Amino acid sequence: MAIETSLKDNREYGELAKLEGDLQLLKDIEKTLISLKKESDSFEVECLFSGETDLNNCFVDINAGAGGTDSCDFGVMLLRMYERFANSKKFKVEIVNILDGEEAGIRSATMKISGRFAYGWMKMESGVHRLVRISPFNANAKRQTSFTSVWVYPEVDDEIEITIEEKDLRIDTFRASGAGGQHVNKTDSAVRMTHLPTNIVVQCQTDRSQIRNRAECMKMLKSRLFDLEMKKKKEAQSLSESVKTDNSWGHQIRSYVLHPYQLVKDLRTDYETGNIQAVLDGEIEGFIKVALTEKF
Repeated sequence: MAIETSLKDNREYGELAKLEGDLQLLKDIEKTLISLKKESDSFEVECLFSGETDLNNCFVDINAGAGGTDSCDFGVMLLRMYERFANSKKFKVEIVNILDGEEAGIRSATMKISGRFAYGWMKMESGVHRLVRISPFNANAKRQTSFTSVWVYPEVDDEIEITIEEKDLRIDTFRASGAGGQHVNKTDSAVRMTHLPTNIVVQCQTDRSQIRNRAECMKMLKSRLFDLEMKKKKEAQSLSESVKTDNSWGHQIRSYVLHPYQLVKDLRTDYETGNIQAVLDGEIEGFIKVALTEKF
């Protein structure tokens, strides 16, 4: 194993560096060992992945809830948090669709995260996230509680057959909005696709080409339908086993408190940290590891 081999090599280099009094080499070895520790921790988490779609890319939907402008601003904070986390894993991140808030932030956004085990890493983030802080949008500097929901679902592999009838689709085109380049408001390149039997709606405005946006919408729709079927199977299994689970869409999973104290707490596992800035900068691996380990 690469981690084990590297650890063994650095131990040997460390012994030589001590004998020769090479302080620079010792500093380099220390940096390498810190990096190996992070790599080892990530590998430990990946050993917990057991779902059939954990290896897949994923989509992350972020939607502002109760809390007005603060909720929209919280949506941007979560979008940035997930982007930074994905970047730390060397995943590719693409904003598929985004709808700006009326005053600030976003009403909704969909991001695609591509990489090995992307869904495995992100799947425990589905649920409602709660923010408590002194609102920067309140003239009286009052404390505000706002809610933003996150839904993570895997990209469907090409091998999985999902049949979508043309008659079951309503496809609308519109002009892209938000920061999308020079083509914004010039061409009806954005696509909104509605699956009539389930009322699932997906949309994409990431590309200048309406054809490519339509293809991405179809991929997202297939992923949503697959995820819906997986949830139905899971619910049926839970009912048959008479087991209740907190890991469901719409359940509040985490609180981010910035005032009167600073604390991020996962309400499913009770895992918490006072370093809220690190969490908002993408350091959420601890929350994910505990959630995967306990599995509620």
